[in-house]
Amino acid sequence: MNFDDFTKRISKIKNLPLLGEESHIKMAPSIRIEELGKIKNTTLVKKKAAVMVLFYPDKNNVVRLLLMLRNTYKGVHSNQVGFPGGKVEKIDKNLLDTALRETFEEVGVPSKSIETIRELSSIYIPPSNFEVQPYLGLYHNPLPFVIEEAEVASLIEVPLLDFMNDKNIIIKNLSTSYATNIDVPAFKLNGYVVWGATAMIMSELKELLKQLL
Repeated sequence: MNFDDFTKRISKIKNLPLLGEESHIKMAPSIRIEELGKIKNTTLVKKKAAVMVLFYPDKNNVVRLLLMLRNTYKGVHSNQVGFPGGKVEKIDKNLLDTALRETFEEVGVPSKSIETIRELSSIYIPPSNFEVQPYLGLYHNPLPFVIEEAEVASLIEVPLLDFMNDKNIIIKNLSTSYATNIDVPAFKLNGYVVWGATAMIMSELKELLKQLL
């Protein structure tokens, strides 16, 4: 599918009900499901963050989804694949401002160049105590990305067809900063394993797109 057809179809996503936990849980490690169950009825004060789920055309007008590999650092999300985004800062008017600002800072996409389609379901990440709000956006006329090398190791530009292909969902045994030797559902895309909160967000997105494409 070319980007022009994609933009016409994806506009209808605004009218679809979000799937939330029902879709998130399909790509959640068992340890995450247990953690979420424990905190479900608590009054835990959560930190806030936002990310941008960005689609754009490549030079052949093929639809791609932007992911990035984070640098290695002292933190639970070190060296993991995710979307451009980050924590709320005082200068942000709202969560969408956070997602747009962070996208510009991390990959160089000007906020005015992104057409924000809608928000997706928020998701809580127990290891870092962040509640993350994803936004779906289109970057119609992309310029070369400019990465923030202090935070971003590399960009992962995923063809839409690969993202939508169920054969690219795997089970991977991983050891993390907070768990050892666990089997997790994941996407295998462009040679990278995408799991955790990012995969859970992608699960909802994929199910929504299946209703439109």
